[in-house]
Amino acid sequence: MATLIYVHDPMCSWCWGFAPVWQTVYNTIHQDYQPGELTVRLVAGGLAPDSDKPMAAEMKDQIRTYWQKIEQLLGTRFNYDFWTKNVPRRSTYPACRAVITARELSGGDCEMAMITAIQQAYYLLAENPSNNEVLLDCAEKTGINSKHFEQFMKSPECDALLMEEIRFARSIGGNSFPSLFLEVAEGVHEIPVDYQNPEVILKSISDLMS
Repeated sequence: MATLIYVHDPMCSWCWGFAPVWQTVYNTIHQDYQPGELTVRLVAGGLAPDSDKPMAAEMKDQIRTYWQKIEQLLGTRFNYDFWTKNVPRRSTYPACRAVITARELSGGDCEMAMITAIQQAYYLLAENPSNNEVLLDCAEKTGINSKHFEQFMKSPECDALLMEEIRFARSIGGNSFPSLFLEVAEGVHEIPVDYQNPEVILKSISDLMS
């Protein structure tokens, strides 16, 4: 059995730009490969630790520049009202815990839906997923019981799972987001991320599995 490992952060703007291609890759794998032949593992890479400090002006400018670059390259939509509606913090661990919580409470069924809900809240609705109330709203949108969601998201178990995922991501070279790796019997191979053509990624997977 082979495993495609996707190292991501739900608040990474490049992951948002990659989202349409990733969705196609994800769907194609589930359509074209037999159960047990190729599985997909999502790994929350943890872009920025917990912080209550307002984001520095230099960081705000840097992130806005990333958004503009991704818009120009990929045509990705961003809602710049985020910067005036919120007090941004450089803190993505809460969103990563929310994705892990969705996976654990749904047996994996709601993991992708939670990532999408967080990305849409952040980039389209100008909401701040560093805040728990936004993450709780995302949970409700994906059909997860908000009380159970909040309990698990704030638990030591959830934090331990996140730390484990971060360590695993770094151990295979997942130091930037998004990153893709294919784990086969011979070892783990990094797959170049193509932001515009899912077929390039799918061919890389097929070649490594043949």
